[in-house]
Amino acid sequence: MSTMRFRVAAAVALAAALPLALTACGGGGDENKIVIGTKFDQPGLGFKNPDGTVTGFDVDVATYVAGELGYTPEQIEWKESPSPQRETMIQNDQVDYIVATYSITDARKEKVSFAGPYLLTGQSLMVRADNTDITGKESLQNNKKLCSVSGSTPAQKIKAEFPGVQLQQYDTYSACVDALKNGGIDAVTTDQVILAGYVAQAPDKLKLVGEPFSEERYGIGLKKDDTELQTKINDALEKMAADGAWTAAFEKNLGPAGLTAPTPPAVDRS
Repeated sequence: MSTMRFRVAAAVALAAALPLALTACGGGGDENKIVIGTKFDQPGLGFKNPDGTVTGFDVDVATYVAGELGYTPEQIEWKESPSPQRETMIQNDQVDYIVATYSITDARKEKVSFAGPYLLTGQSLMVRADNTDITGKESLQNNKKLCSVSGSTPAQKIKAEFPGVQLQQYDTYSACVDALKNGGIDAVTTDQVILAGYVAQAPDKLKLVGEPFSEERYGIGLKKDDTELQTKINDALEKMAADGAWTAAFEKNLGPAGLTAPTPPAVDRS
């Protein structure tokens, strides 16, 4: 082969290979997109509306962080992240990070890393508005039927600390809420901010009872030991707290449920 013919062939081969290389670098062909996991069934936190939009405090936090990472809201792909599937979704690279009422625990930190916390809350109880015999956690031991979500921290706590309760575990909190409204269970337990969103939607049918009986630290879940992304997200959370965007997001999404915006929690960089 002449030198000229060799150069032409090499140029053609390079031109053919280049799009493939760019596609590989772009993570499935779209390097201008970020995939974020959240809940689709938690009003005030992560909720998918009939028009397909996703709204809530977790969504606003996730969107702010994405903006600090260089992505516009239009470049976000939202992926539903049920509680039992969150670690698997992160480990399998189905999402870049998850903001989905995700409590930071030692057991979870063996599988994924966390940025944050970005919100502190506590486990509470929700009952039907006409219920009078459940007034707090002490009322649960009389063989009450209690619902929570499989794989959630509240479900684990109930199994460990309240053996006299009939615990029903569903995939989503909305399924628990439906069962509560229909009389199939006596109460729903999870974090107060989650329950408050459902009460705000149906105050004539649902109410909160008792005081919170745990402390939950919500973090942003990401790939295990991805310290670079973890640092960038923590920087974004600190900026969101400092510029007032965190408080504005809390008041917009959770204020209607009667919750007052607390001081944003300090990021844990240990």
